[in-house]
Amino acid sequence: MHKKNKELARIFEKIADILEFLGDNPYRIGTYRRAANLISELPEDVEELYRTGKLSRLPGIGSSTMLKIEEFLRTGTVKKYEDLRKRVPEDLLDLMDVPGVGPKTLRVAYDKLGVRTKEDFIKALKDGSLAKLPGFGPKKVENILKGIELWRSVQERIPLIEAYPMAEDVVEYMRGEKSVKEISIAGSLRRMKETIGDIDILVAAEKKDWRRIHEHFVKYPEVSKILAKGETKSSVVLRSGRQVDLRTVEPKSWGAALQYFTGSKEHNIRIRDIAKEKGLKVNEYGVFRADTDERLGGETEEEVYRLVGMQWIPPEIRENWGEIELALENSVPELVELKDIKGDFHVHTNWSDGINPIEEVVEQAYRLGYQYIVVGDHSQSARVANGLTPERYREQWKIIDKLNRAYNPKGFYILRGAEVDILPDGSLDLPDEVLEEFDFVVASIHSRFNQDNTYRILKAMENPYVNLVGHPTGRAYGQREGYPLDMEKVIEMAKETGTALEINTFRVDLSPENIRKCVESGVVMAIVTDAHSVAHLPYMKVGVGIARRGWATPDVILNTRDLSGVREFVLSKRKRMAKA
Repeated sequence: MHKKNKELARIFEKIADILEFLGDNPYRIGTYRRAANLISELPEDVEELYRTGKLSRLPGIGSSTMLKIEEFLRTGTVKKYEDLRKRVPEDLLDLMDVPGVGPKTLRVAYDKLGVRTKEDFIKALKDGSLAKLPGFGPKKVENILKGIELWRSVQERIPLIEAYPMAEDVVEYMRGEKSVKEISIAGSLRRMKETIGDIDILVAAEKKDWRRIHEHFVKYPEVSKILAKGETKSSVVLRSGRQVDLRTVEPKSWGAALQYFTGSKEHNIRIRDIAKEKGLKVNEYGVFRADTDERLGGETEEEVYRLVGMQWIPPEIRENWGEIELALENSVPELVELKDIKGDFHVHTNWSDGINPIEEVVEQAYRLGYQYIVVGDHSQSARVANGLTPERYREQWKIIDKLNRAYNPKGFYILRGAEVDILPDGSLDLPDEVLEEFDFVVASIHSRFNQDNTYRILKAMENPYVNLVGHPTGRAYGQREGYPLDMEKVIEMAKETGTALEINTFRVDLSPENIRKCVESGVVMAIVTDAHSVAHLPYMKVGVGIARRGWATPDVILNTRDLSGVREFVLSKRKRMAKA
């Protein structure tokens, strides 16, 4: 996201929180929240949109909001926000970001218990005083405590979906220094772990250029603090509060250093043990004979692994989970790659809770080189997301049909889709006679996250028109833990019914462990962006990384199939369930 968009959206969201805490007009609160959501999802820079006059034409940007945007672009802040901040203790403002803790909860604690700080609030949770207030109780207190743990973990660790684009921006900036010969993200981010400590960037360049490279690095516009600046390593803190470390190595050590600084620790220890058995020594500088220190290589990662007697191992699976034994036998599986992806099965438009019209979503998907896209807006039960009735879906299909007449000759197809709610009893939000008319149906749970939802998902998969279970575990990193679920039964039913399970890029759902279980069971999965803005569509690369971390091969990923393969997948389930 563009820096100014992010900051302005944060200010509007905080204004809404404070107004809600103060008991202000709900309509005014909603206006700020809608503006925050719109700005956070804009693919273009808000300043550029303002300058060209496009901003004022966006729905949800009224004259009052526009004045505050102008003030922000002129001064870097909004006076109303600065004034409101003084009326609420800063600690309580921070706590509004905690899952399960909203402005209303804090207001009750403020009024009834005299809570003014984080410590006051946590004490009220733990000593039982908050649980005694009307509308609370032990269960709600327990959920808030879990929310605080989640919130703290996000403060300490960066979610993958946030860290990856942040790191890519740094890498792109560093490419502007012409003496950089090689550059890569390293560490746990290169391994696509769901959370990251610090962002590690590795650069290969001639030694004489190292100082200039580090000077360039610390001048990155997003740097707020320089922690260290050297000739081999520099560390900075970005405006977002996240730390980035840059290391420089000589080109001849590039492969060895990249392997070493990618990790994991357990993977590297095992590699070095195997090297030792062969009379070799492996470190960040290269591969050497242990007895003579003769350098054998290390310019590329492939060379490092080859010298130790194994094939190159994809970084996402370097966890000592059995990948080394396979590499020694030259049997590491070919993992799915971004170039294998032919479409996205779960995207939203402004017909429900997305930002962009169908036309813009379709054009962006076409530009990404896809063969197809499933437009899958929410169904009618999702009122908060402006879910569609059968009548509205049919209106939407008219637009899709028109777009298909324009795009089909170019080899691109828009599929009629829906994200249909799985209701509490496991039935679906739309009748079968409507579902039958869709090209592709995603079924998802959006309610009752505290109960065991195994039955709901199993029943939904028995429906012949459900092709994909959306975010099946209910997990949303940093916001919500998954609901209780018997994943073994879900995987078994997915296999039995021919239903795919979703790898949701933003939620890291499925986990790598569950992805691997699906791979071993031969269950089909679909990598989706769950895009609510055209800016989200390119995040497919993160989803592919998550899939690779779970050892996913192209044959179990639905997006690797062409249009006829997808249609066959849908038809096959309908035939199978008709016989059942």
